[in-house]
Amino acid sequence: MLSSSAVTVRGDLSGSDLGPADDAGWFEREPLVLLVEDDPGDALLVEELVADAEHGMRLEWVRTLAEAGERLAVEVPDCVLLDLRLPDAQGLEAVARIRAHNDRVAVVVMTGLDEESTGLAALASGAQDYLVKGRVEPELFARAVRYAIQRKQAERTSAELQASQMRAQENSRLERGLLPTPLLGADRAVDVVARYRPGRAHSLLGGDFYDVVQDPDGIVHAVIGDVSGHGPDAAATGVALRLAWRTLVLTGVTGSRQLRLLEQVLLAERTDRLTFATATSLMLDPSTKRVVVRRAGHPGMLHHSDGELCWLEVIGGAALGFMPGRAEWPAAEIELVTGAGLMLFTDGLFEGRVGRNGDRLGEAGLLDVARAVPAARPEVFVDDLIGRVEELAGAAGGLDDDLAILYMCWNDGRKGELP
Repeated sequence: MLSSSAVTVRGDLSGSDLGPADDAGWFEREPLVLLVEDDPGDALLVEELVADAEHGMRLEWVRTLAEAGERLAVEVPDCVLLDLRLPDAQGLEAVARIRAHNDRVAVVVMTGLDEESTGLAALASGAQDYLVKGRVEPELFARAVRYAIQRKQAERTSAELQASQMRAQENSRLERGLLPTPLLGADRAVDVVARYRPGRAHSLLGGDFYDVVQDPDGIVHAVIGDVSGHGPDAAATGVALRLAWRTLVLTGVTGSRQLRLLEQVLLAERTDRLTFATATSLMLDPSTKRVVVRRAGHPGMLHHSDGELCWLEVIGGAALGFMPGRAEWPAAEIELVTGAGLMLFTDGLFEGRVGRNGDRLGEAGLLDVARAVPAARPEVFVDDLIGRVEELAGAAGGLDDDLAILYMCWNDGRKGELP
């Protein structure tokens, strides 16, 4: 008599015409089948079917759904062979409970001679196949189990593809909110090069955002920011901040009041009390070539002028959300002569680990890399810099964090080279 324990029945795998299920080693291993059956006689019949089948498989037997749940918590089989009349579950309830335990496993239900309609209903409830007791030959049994495993794998692959497509669509919508087209008009006062890269650990967008708007007086307003965290919550908060910033600029709200209101938006939109955002805002006056900078916990900038590249970090205040209602963001004024350029970025550009030792690139390392980039135009410089940073991070697995970049210089009517 078959005991309620693990039983291994092996057969010849040669000649199988079935493709891989969960991995490329499908031909090199025997599928594990968990039999859930309270009748020892029926369980013995299943064991004989496995033994007589040309293609081997490993069979384990439990008597109840409760025992099946315990077994699924330890190891996920390739297939569950499920009787629909159990002491602790009847009919389609058994299918639903197996799927609740683990929806990644294939399910083949076993029905009586007068229950074929129940087997069809089980297919509609998520089972991959059904077998009628007393009408199954060994080869039909083995084929049904293996096809069910492959069918489940195909369902999972299709579901994952659909989820990936939905994520791509969500990313596209979020990207339009986070990374807008600069609002400059035909008589733009500045040229802008903007770039964004998602981190490798998550293909989704993070909370990095930027925007550039030129007002009717010709003043150019720019912002770059970074919401802590990753994923849809951080991205949604970044979109809210970016849209709020553009609205404030278009309604004439600038300076510290602008950052104060952005902080209020952050506090209202964030889903975690620990969420904060760094930001740098600029006001560029083309008539004076002066730039007013306010920095809220954000990294410094790269300043390109007269063939020199330096790290520029003006006085600043706390990140938005760090000290709600109490932070101050003093204004700093710098000169940006014709031909000079400012590059703003988020910390993903220099916080990544580089080299085999996994050391962080850091601000000094980024400056060294940037100084070694022999580029003639801003867009080439930015792309080459990103490429070099990504190459350095490759040995450590790639960039972990998102990165956003804004390179701005005065529009002097030329396709000028870097200063």
